[in-house]
Amino acid sequence: MNHTLKHSKHEIIPCERCGTAIECKANSYTKCQCSVVQLSINEVQYISELYDGCLCAKCLFELQQEYREDIGV
Repeated sequence: MNHTLKHSKHEIIPCERCGTAIECKANSYTKCQCSVVQLSINEVQYISELYDGCLCAKCLFELQQEYREDIGV
């Protein structure tokens, strides 16, 4: 078994879309940067069809705009 020690509670991971290092705070969602972008359920579904992993707030915002343009909002 390979156990890696984490030095902090939060993991630094790359944004799946742009590669920017982001701090994943899934265990304290309200403090995570992804909670900054308020997405509708349809926007969440749209983004989850394109990406599996975490995205930075900038990419989430850009994808939200892209979705809204696609549906003509």
